[in-house]
Amino acid sequence: MKPHESGWTSLPHSVRVTLLRLIALALIVVTLSFTSDAFLTTNNVMNVLRQTALLFLLASGLTIVILTAGLDLTVGANIGLSACLAATVIKSTGSISLAFVAGMGSGLLIGLVNGGLIAFLRIPPFIATYGMLWILHGVTYWFMGGQTVHGFPADFRAIGSGYVWGIPIPVFLMIGFLVVGMVFLQRTRWGQEIYAVGANREAAHLSGIPVNRRLVLAYVMSGLMAGLASLIFLARLNSAEGDIGESMTLPAIAAVLIGGTSLFGGVGTITGTLIGALILTLVLNGMNLLSINANWQPLVTGLIVIAAVYFDNISNKGNK
Repeated sequence: MKPHESGWTSLPHSVRVTLLRLIALALIVVTLSFTSDAFLTTNNVMNVLRQTALLFLLASGLTIVILTAGLDLTVGANIGLSACLAATVIKSTGSISLAFVAGMGSGLLIGLVNGGLIAFLRIPPFIATYGMLWILHGVTYWFMGGQTVHGFPADFRAIGSGYVWGIPIPVFLMIGFLVVGMVFLQRTRWGQEIYAVGANREAAHLSGIPVNRRLVLAYVMSGLMAGLASLIFLARLNSAEGDIGESMTLPAIAAVLIGGTSLFGGVGTITGTLIGALILTLVLNGMNLLSINANWQPLVTGLIVIAAVYFDNISNKGNK
């Protein structure tokens, strides 16, 4: 620690980011507790947890991509195609296992294509995934042909809408993947190499890290998590159509940025993404409870993202 450092500025940046988010989260909870009688009801708390779980699962894979200084704009479209494929499989075969294979397999393949375009064809992440977004939308609409698939087995629907010990099943998945993500990023060589690639790609290459393979790995993991999220979303809605998942991309990116992950790569945590997902979900939930016009929600989300990134910049300057 430098001689002039003390108190707040002596804390590691990651700790400061987490504390700031936790303070913001606590303030939101306290404010909504006093302004809405429905906020702390069991039904609303369970609803918030269920929505947070879905958003976190999608955003956790996206976090790994952004840690490499990349971007995956296909996560919403990935949910759409993967959910529609899984829905068709389960309706035609009745097999939940095959539906999981279809959904997760689709997500993995999409992530693999994204990673290949970026790592080996050298297409910038924004352009590659933006182009893939439109391709996936086109394939999904062609595949569905304007049809809606609905009515799935109760065992499958429980994945998205069921409970265990009074707690939504997606919450247990969220906790499980939170632990897996933390161990992967903090305790494995692959995770540390992903941080290194995002911090300085050229230095990572010179130090012997297989940069291209780590980039592909990051996009594959994002695709797999989108595939998993598609199954939970499908089970919750109990129906699939061409536009399913289209609205999920921007909230997922927002959750990652609110959680403190830098778009420039190399900085961020899975725990921060969970806090970001909770903050975003609570704000939108609070607006609904307070009967604030839904048209204001995108504006508020944008302001929260800008504020989060701005305060991170201030915190970074204070650390220099």
